[in-house]
Amino acid sequence: MQKDFETLFYEAEDHYLEASELVALKNSANTLKDRLEIYRVLRDQEIPLFQFIAENLLQSFPNENKQRLEKGLEHWMSVMRYAAMAMLLNNPEYFRHRVLEWLTDIIQAQEMVMIEIFIFENLTEGLKKVLSLEQMELLNPFLEQAKITLLETKSQSETLVIGE
Repeated sequence: MQKDFETLFYEAEDHYLEASELVALKNSANTLKDRLEIYRVLRDQEIPLFQFIAENLLQSFPNENKQRLEKGLEHWMSVMRYAAMAMLLNNPEYFRHRVLEWLTDIIQAQEMVMIEIFIFENLTEGLKKVLSLEQMELLNPFLEQAKITLLETKSQSETLVIGE
């Protein structure tokens, strides 16, 4: 359930919602409509979007093992599916618990950070082609959460080791 709805419903257990709470509920319902539309676009555009990324990946990493490239694509397909659901639910905790916690270790263990960064950048570029600026604003917090958790932590630690 959307966190904002859930909070309002719990608050209404012992009293009717105040005017400000009703406004918050109305705003949440309006954003849910927008979030549903974004979710539909992401679902319907997943194949063309990841086909675009795969083609760019093959051109940019021609000597890389194809299975590693496919694994990177699978990682980001999972990230997008969970990000889409977390965005729909307006629940960053759902996203963190469902995908980011287990995927971070996998990406770092397989030493695929450069491939993953490339996929993330192409994914962001592709999303900007299929989503409006307003839609990107609703999805972007989840993309940034994925970027920071999955990519920046590892690349910063590699920089420290290389710089020493």
